[in-house]
Amino acid sequence: MSELIEIRQTAPAFNLKDQDDQSHRLSSSKGKWVVLYFYPKDSTPGCTKEACAFRDAAADLQKAGAVVFGVSPDDVKSHAKFAAKQELNFPLLADPDQAICTKYGVWQEKSMYGKKYMGVVRTTYLIDPKGKVAHRWDKVKVPGHVEAVLEALEEHTK
Repeated sequence: MSELIEIRQTAPAFNLKDQDDQSHRLSSSKGKWVVLYFYPKDSTPGCTKEACAFRDAAADLQKAGAVVFGVSPDDVKSHAKFAAKQELNFPLLADPDQAICTKYGVWQEKSMYGKKYMGVVRTTYLIDPKGKVAHRWDKVKVPGHVEAVLEALEEHTK
């Protein structure tokens, strides 16, 4: 099992396709703040609430100089349906082989109703313009999360 990336460590590189089949690399966001949030599954209640909260805060996040990427193991087709249905205004990156989820340490053993399985633990990384992790939220609770991300951005960009 891989470890979560610690604050001040360099964020692992990625190159993933989004809901429109466009490729996104972390390196192409150099010079910007990156909000990289990992979520378990498209179109589930918590994940929908989280995605919509990021969608609704797009203007504030942009004003703070940040770009947002959502990452889950779902494929491009699933992301396309989810993004269209929820009118999402940021890339959802497909990581069907969990390679990036593993690199970032969010692919972990979970348990539900006594059954153990592997899945994404809801985690958000704030990556600074130089590509280092500035902040990390573990086992994210959706209500109030986007506000916490905005607060952290504000602190770091003062």
